[in-house]
Amino acid sequence: MNILLIGANGNAGRRIVNKALAAGHQVTGVVRREGAIEGIPTIVKDALALTKEELTQFDVVVNATSAFAPETYHLQTDLTLLLVKALANTKTRLIVVGGAGSLYVDEDHTVQLYDTPEFPEEYLGLAKAQGNAIDILRRFSTVDWTFFSPAAKFDAEGPETSDYTLGAENFIVNNKGQSYISYDTYASILVDEIKNHAFGRQRFTAVQNG
Repeated sequence: MNILLIGANGNAGRRIVNKALAAGHQVTGVVRREGAIEGIPTIVKDALALTKEELTQFDVVVNATSAFAPETYHLQTDLTLLLVKALANTKTRLIVVGGAGSLYVDEDHTVQLYDTPEFPEEYLGLAKAQGNAIDILRRFSTVDWTFFSPAAKFDAEGPETSDYTLGAENFIVNNKGQSYISYDTYASILVDEIKNHAFGRQRFTAVQNG
């Protein structure tokens, strides 16, 4: 596959790059400054300036943009809108690195994790912005999108494992009752999804066991 990875130099992005290259894919990164990542071709520009012509030359576009500060929350919606409009009615897939906060905690899908009293206040703005992003994706039936929510504890330093549990729209925990996944395990699952295409026009999640 020929993959475009937006945010290739971020914590998730770098790991996805490495896993995708190891799986034999071609990867081009979108970064904001020259030299931000080495070893792959890059497009150096603001992601919001990407054009349909640039995006649709790839088989898969992965949006791994880091937008963790309040002044960047708008990227969750603005970039999602740009991508779905550009990729509508094309053969290019879109995979989004999401968050856990918008996962549902009830079977009726009326209460999201960020609605619960225990949800950390400092992550509320980001979680709601990511919830808006997946709402946008769901409105575009002509885009082959996938939204991959990690576990609540998304660990940059944790080990990789092939022992994990997949879920869909609902918040899940592992065999120890924890909502946990490492960045490396997450990246491996995402690259598997690029190959297997199991979650077209769906959100899914995963937790790491052990």
